[in-house]
Amino acid sequence: MDPSPGASFAELQKLLRKRPAAPSGERCDYCAVPLAPEHGHLVDLKARRILCSCRPCYLVFEPEGAAQGRYKTVPTRYERVSGFAVDDAQWDAFQIPIALAFFFFNSIEGKLSAFYPGPAGATESQLPLETWDTIAAQYPVLATLQADVEAILIHRRTGAPARCAIVPIDAAYELVGVMRTNWRGFDGGQDVWNRIDAFFAKVDERCDGRALVRPW
Repeated sequence: MDPSPGASFAELQKLLRKRPAAPSGERCDYCAVPLAPEHGHLVDLKARRILCSCRPCYLVFEPEGAAQGRYKTVPTRYERVSGFAVDDAQWDAFQIPIALAFFFFNSIEGKLSAFYPGPAGATESQLPLETWDTIAAQYPVLATLQADVEAILIHRRTGAPARCAIVPIDAAYELVGVMRTNWRGFDGGQDVWNRIDAFFAKVDERCDGRALVRPW
């Protein structure tokens, strides 16, 4: 109830003390409980959104087919693809203008999709399946990719071996966020590339099992 025009200062203070503090930090998109910095995610297949989730809500949607299959839990696997290489002609065939990209299988559309991050977000590239099939045939681990919830992350580097890993889909979009929020000028600026190197250092740690993924 709003205070009357003649309310005393003490009454106003009492009223303000009763008002709950505004929530801060990330919260579960289902039950609104506060979340730790490391928490679970789900993919809403219909809306193509990644949702934050507490542990109990995550477990509700973990069984295959839960909620008529609309939601899928994002797993925690980080697996390096050792010895990965892709030549210039193959990369050019993907029509990806930068040295970073991620690939995931979209079960709704029934196809493998390719995206590259940039200052405007994630841009989809038309993926020539014959080129991808040639690459994937050399690395059997790529066939273990879980549809919708895992991505193949590739970083080609000048004068160094390419980086390639299977990561949770939320990690791929984390990289998109790093580029979108830190890109400056024509080439991005040194700061954004330092942050990208730090991101891949974290991926390497998790591939090696040297980092806690989620406190569950």
